[in-house]
Amino acid sequence: MAAPRVIHLRADAPPKPAFGAACNGCGLCCAAEPCPVGMLLSLKARGACRMLRWSSDETRYVCGALRGAPAPLRPLLKRWIAAGQGCDCALEPVPH
Repeated sequence: MAAPRVIHLRADAPPKPAFGAACNGCGLCCAAEPCPVGMLLSLKARGACRMLRWSSDETRYVCGALRGAPAPLRPLLKRWIAAGQGCDCALEPVPH
């Protein structure tokens, strides 16, 4: 069994949705490890993705790569980061 990890998220972030449920921007998956696009842009395969951004307007985490991309690239990026596919993070948070 892997040792517990400490992942810092904002207290006002939405709670993690159930596995398979729609993404709500909780940020846990991206704070735990970058997706393949995040690996390229973060230049690392472990730890928090450098593209993870907090949106104060939406009170949720968002993908900075997707938000900063030119409109014609967004559909491709959405597919690469599995946007709209549901929560695929098997981690379960334990608040402290």
